[in-house]
Amino acid sequence: MSQSAWQTSRLPKFKKLNKSLRVDTVVIGGGITGLSAAYFLKMSGKDVAVVERDRIGMGDTGMTTAHLTAVTDMRLSTLAKTFGEEQARLVWEGGARAIDAIDAVALAEGIHCDFRRVPGFLHAPLREQPAKDEIERFRKEAELGARLGIPVEFVQSAPIVNRPGLRFADQAKFDPLDYLGGLARAIHGDDCEIFENTEATEVDEDPLVIHCGKHKIQCDHLVIATHVPLMGATGLVRATLLQSKLFHYSSYAIGAKVSHGTLPEVSLWDTSDPYYYLRIDQRKSGPYAIFGGEDHKTGQSEDTEASFERLSDLLRELLPSAQIDRRWSGQVIETNDGLPYVGPTAERQFVATGFAGNGMTFGTLAGMMAADWVLGRTTPWQELFAVNRTKVIGGTKDYLKENLDFPWFLIKDRLSPAEGHSPEEVEPGTGKILNIDGRRIACSRDEQGHLEAVSAVCTHLGCLVRWNQAEHTWDCPCHGSRFKPDGSVLAGPAETALAKFEVSQNGAAAGQAETRQHQHSGGAAKGP
Repeated sequence: MSQSAWQTSRLPKFKKLNKSLRVDTVVIGGGITGLSAAYFLKMSGKDVAVVERDRIGMGDTGMTTAHLTAVTDMRLSTLAKTFGEEQARLVWEGGARAIDAIDAVALAEGIHCDFRRVPGFLHAPLREQPAKDEIERFRKEAELGARLGIPVEFVQSAPIVNRPGLRFADQAKFDPLDYLGGLARAIHGDDCEIFENTEATEVDEDPLVIHCGKHKIQCDHLVIATHVPLMGATGLVRATLLQSKLFHYSSYAIGAKVSHGTLPEVSLWDTSDPYYYLRIDQRKSGPYAIFGGEDHKTGQSEDTEASFERLSDLLRELLPSAQIDRRWSGQVIETNDGLPYVGPTAERQFVATGFAGNGMTFGTLAGMMAADWVLGRTTPWQELFAVNRTKVIGGTKDYLKENLDFPWFLIKDRLSPAEGHSPEEVEPGTGKILNIDGRRIACSRDEQGHLEAVSAVCTHLGCLVRWNQAEHTWDCPCHGSRFKPDGSVLAGPAETALAKFEVSQNGAAAGQAETRQHQHSGGAAKGP
């Protein structure tokens, strides 16, 4: 897999859980949401244990382009039409509050994370000439923003892209992993602990106990901050219903040095669907561009390499001197009505998900809301973002359309022929779904030729995974689960690894009995 622009950061390391203990709150997940929640809880005098199955920041927080903006993927006018002007203003204030919180925490803790205030520009599509009616829509959006007290103005030409749009003052950018490292150092100690390489495997409700292998953590409250919520103490039906309202998209990004003279430090994103987004940093070595887009539903692209190629071509059109030195992809979770789900899903369990393109701001806000929930305080966003909200004025068509993927791919992939029948057909650096002994087996080789063979059946709800050539992962086209070549879970909703096979060169597969049981009960029984 590729590395983002941030993954050279030196993060502190924490040991694996090696004891049973009791704390006020357990936080599952070591990304921006989980560590924000843990930090604010510790500052309020609570004992916290953070458990992360990998290393902190190595999930989607580490794969972001780290735009800090209160501007949501849903246009301001659409927010106002769908939820009302007061609620649209409230959504904006939530993002602004999160940016202010990151600024304050970085200052208070002395975190050197390159936090800077920059203007953000929403502009006409990069690949099209702006239409007259779109310019008028921009003007009306600026008028609406001014009425709601939002610092926005219409501009005839946004910098770099030279397209009309909107300028939003007081947005920001930072290095997310430097910030996360600072949060982690502030959290760990004084009866608060972070445990890495520690997977939460089971949750008991009464008393509330989180099982992590052979060790247990008893707590009063549980915060699930895993991008895609684990089922935890939520019943299977409710957990599956929440999953049906989450739509998983893969998004691609490239980083490039630019010898282009002086470029303004800005964040830009256009109005195409899916949209492109650009961030310009001023580094000691000169301007650096981070450019992203080419989103598609996870597991549903036949050629992920082409996404990087299209991004590279478009960036060079904008900045001909761009020298691309990094590329990576991440996953964004969208919801059927455009707002995140943040709040309790059981009596003592809190989740946060569905941040779309606002992962850093909504993640931080969700961490603040989680801390307020534990402390028994109300927040202005708790009804608007409630997981069980029933007043969904818009989004029904999207809900129905997005959930057609599950039966379609479940049936289609089983009727489609396998890509081969022998591991000899799998070249180094590639992966294929093979039909071996009548079973679909996902086989891949690394660049050195080492073969990995795992079940091709996603452990969430049973769809067949697909090979992602750009990232060398197995991705599920139904609900967006992602797995490493060895079958271990990279991203949910799946919670169980793909079962491993031992495959001989003649095509025989060992370990089938174990896999049959796994496929029957693994993901489908657990839910999201």
